[in-house]
Order: sequence, then structure tokens, then C-alpha cells
Amino acid sequence: MKKYSRELSVGIFVFIGLLALGYHTIKLGKMEVFGSDARTVTAVFSSVAGLKVGASIEIAGVPVGKVSGIVLDPKNQTRALVTLQIDKRIEVTEDSIASIKTSGIIGDKYVNLTLGGGDALEQGEELMETESSIDLEALISKYVFGGVK
Repeated sequence: MKKYSRELSVGIFVFIGLLALGYHTIKLGKMEVFGSDARTVTAVFSSVAGLKVGASIEIAGVPVGKVSGIVLDPKNQTRALVTLQIDKRIEVTEDSIASIKTSGIIGDKYVNLTLGGGDALEQGEELMETESSIDLEALISKYVFGGVK
């Protein structure tokens, strides 16, 4: 009888350890299993060169969300639609500006939000005021081949 109680207590201990390992894996991997505290807003850009899904969204240098999707606009195929998941506590307004910036000289791209003072955007609405990233390759090639005057 004593052997079974020892095996049972070891089994419970291993089970609790596996649960803790799974929880920490999800938290450290920043995965969302049971939903999120985020509002989804779509931003329309003329170019999203270098921006990737999972990129950070920042306000004043503070991360407030992430890019959850990048697709070509089905209505106007010269634009890109970027899905932004922003913390619900942040009130994104209709006159806010989303800019694609680079962290450092050759770093990763991220979205910088400059909040406005208008009416708040609801879940799924579009943010029209955007600034695309600077294409450094195009600027360098213009300079090298004499396109800059």
C-alpha cells in the first residue's frame, strides 16, 4: 500500500511540474491561448517594406502592441493593410498617425503611433493617417547613380 502512495505523490509532482513548464513556455513565448487584452485596428500603408508580422507597436518608445497581419488591400492593390493589435487601455483616435520606423541604422522595423485628439476608433476600424518607411536602398542608388541634385 505504501508503494502506491509514493508512486501517486511522484505522479502528482511530475504533473504539476509539466503544467508549470507549459505555462512558462506560453508566457515566455508571448503566445495567447485564452484571448488577449488587445484592440484590433487596421492601418493602410502605401509601402510596408521590411515590416514583419510580430513587429512591435510603440508609443513614445513604449511597446503597446504588435503587428498581427500584413496583406495586400483587395480593393486597391497598390496599398497594404496592416493589422495592429494594441492594448485596450490605449485609446487610438481617428486622427492618430501610424509610422513605420527603423530601430537603429539597420535594425528591425516597427510601427510608431502618434496619438491624436479626435474620436476613438472601435474594434476593426481603419486608421488612414500613415507614413511609410524610408527606402534606404532607393536613396543610396539615387545618390550613387546621380539621381540626387
